[in-house]
Amino acid sequence: MSDDVRGVLFILTGMFLFSFQDIMIRYLSESGSLLQILSIRGILGSIIILLFMRLTGRPIVFTSSYPWLALTRVVLFFFGFLCFYFALSGMPLAEATSLFFASPLFITLLSKYFQKTEIGIYRTFAIIFGFIGVLLIVKPSPEKLNWISMLPVLTAFTYAISMLIARHTKDKDSIFQQMIHLYFGSAFLGIGATGLLIGFDIDENSLANADYLLRGWNTSDLTVISVMMIVALLGSIGMLLLTSAYRLGSPPVIAPFEYSLLILAVSWGYLIFDEVPDLLSIMGMALIVGSSLFIFIRESIRNKPLAIKTSLRT
Repeated sequence: MSDDVRGVLFILTGMFLFSFQDIMIRYLSESGSLLQILSIRGILGSIIILLFMRLTGRPIVFTSSYPWLALTRVVLFFFGFLCFYFALSGMPLAEATSLFFASPLFITLLSKYFQKTEIGIYRTFAIIFGFIGVLLIVKPSPEKLNWISMLPVLTAFTYAISMLIARHTKDKDSIFQQMIHLYFGSAFLGIGATGLLIGFDIDENSLANADYLLRGWNTSDLTVISVMMIVALLGSIGMLLLTSAYRLGSPPVIAPFEYSLLILAVSWGYLIFDEVPDLLSIMGMALIVGSSLFIFIRESIRNKPLAIKTSLRT
């Protein structure tokens, strides 16, 4: 079996685990605490990555050669996926997932301003069509904007900045250092945010499903706690699988298989939550995925990737 084939298998397995993670995060919205989930994921993920590095003989380094950039990346990552997981409690699974895949569009735009990368006519049109796809899913209207549908878009934006920071710091901070920072940061910020937000009063009319963000930690229901542990375990294993995939295979060959997550999201949304995307949403998904894939393939052909692939989908 070639390295590329193994890389593809790792990608597909990782996407399958992430899809189950997302289902469980939605399930927990009725009785769990989102901040508790992120905190447990950070704690358990830290343990798993440290054990993995120990067993594989890799040096364990907690510091960063770019402390302020590392801190910025941790905060952006935590806030971004807090938004994404919160959105899962209030919008269709497939739509949230497809909006997250707008991140390559943001990476392309941001790289022009922060890395002075030239954007040609083809990628310009790809970006335009991609954001038309975003509008088809979000469906903004002059009367009312569905704010929760904007949260995955915000996640895509913060993820894009995180990836550009990762590219800038990769010369001195290894991917495993960056993973340690993210996991420790998730635990620290999750616990800290709990202390700040628990008991904070937000009108359900202004923020649907606010309880998911503001309710106290569940420490008595073993079923809920067990599901949270499974969420953390699936996310951590998925992250290691993707990291291994990109260390084995060629990114232009294996990266497109990440979009299998959208196929899984559509399937699970229909089978478990009885969700069927409308025609506009399906068209939007096609435009986002098509535009993102075009940009990635275009950059692969030009041999000038805009951002490194570092398996940071958590």
